[in-house]
Amino acid sequence: MIKVLIADDQELIRQSLRIVLDSRGNLEVTDAVANGQEAIASIRRSRPDIVLMDIRMPKMDGVQCTKIVKEHYPGIKIIILTTFDDDEYVYNALKYGASGYLLKGVSMDGLAEAIDIVHSGRAMINPDVAAKVVRLFSQMAQADFSIQVGETGIQELAKTEWKIIAQVERGASNKEIADRLRLSEGTVRNYLSIILNKLELRDRTQLAIWAVQTQVSKRYME
Repeated sequence: MIKVLIADDQELIRQSLRIVLDSRGNLEVTDAVANGQEAIASIRRSRPDIVLMDIRMPKMDGVQCTKIVKEHYPGIKIIILTTFDDDEYVYNALKYGASGYLLKGVSMDGLAEAIDIVHSGRAMINPDVAAKVVRLFSQMAQADFSIQVGETGIQELAKTEWKIIAQVERGASNKEIADRLRLSEGTVRNYLSIILNKLELRDRTQLAIWAVQTQVSKRYME
């Protein structure tokens, strides 16, 4: 029997997944929770084999939760199940140890198959996301697994810009950054454009990779 924990902030999705997965003979849903904090508390109690993890959740998002779970419970497998396929989410979730990344359009048979595959120790990535993964890691390989940034650009970054970089490192969307820093989404977009220009980076994905690789933003997080 494979024990599965569901973490999703939408109650309808949580309960629907619970009903469908519990109906399968080899799966047992141990809990269905609404955010990353609840997921960690549930994991301590029931030690599931697999966590189906949404990305955008209140209090603690799926990327941060994945990082914490894999640090403390490395044997637990995580499948990211989300409607979002943004590059930085893909990179960060896999960087922190997720074994699967599926979009919510996947069929229930496909989801059950993914759970079996990940439980067996293999990885499962939605075909729509796989091309992004290949491109990301190809980009990293061509750059010798390192994104280089000039020291001058780093020194020019303002305090608010560092805060935004820290949020990008965690996989936050523009809306989430805006909410957390009490800014408008337009202001966040403008800041990101300025940051990329100062650091001479091509796009947000390169910024996320650089931030994760160097962990340089940690000292600027509140």
